[in-house]
Amino acid sequence: MQTVIVDTDIAIDYLRGYQYANELMLHLWDSNTAYLSILSVYELYAGMRDNETEDTEKFVNACIIEPVTIEITMEAGEIYRQYRKEGLTLTSIDCLVNATAVVRGHKIATKNKEHYPNKKILLPLK
Repeated sequence: MQTVIVDTDIAIDYLRGYQYANELMLHLWDSNTAYLSILSVYELYAGMRDNETEDTEKFVNACIIEPVTIEITMEAGEIYRQYRKEGLTLTSIDCLVNATAVVRGHKIATKNKEHYPNKKILLPLK
């Protein structure tokens, strides 16, 4: 079964009650294929509202957390340089999430397709 890194935008939509995100997460959790980058954990906690702590913790704890390793960091640097040569500037977090998917063999579930120019790693969303 294909494993999937859930990007922060999808996690936020789930926490805000969007049906598509709820259906996606239930499917990923049922198949034990829901991964979350440690960087998305940071983004979720940095942006959460005071009344969202419990739901955010439950969401994070339901996912398998991917750490950032030296191999992922090196791949992220290569991704950044590759796309910079093509005139695209990606954020460090997006490069690291992208690299995590490449190194670990995950797809990425996101609505922010422009953050991930390598379309082969994207999970098609309905």
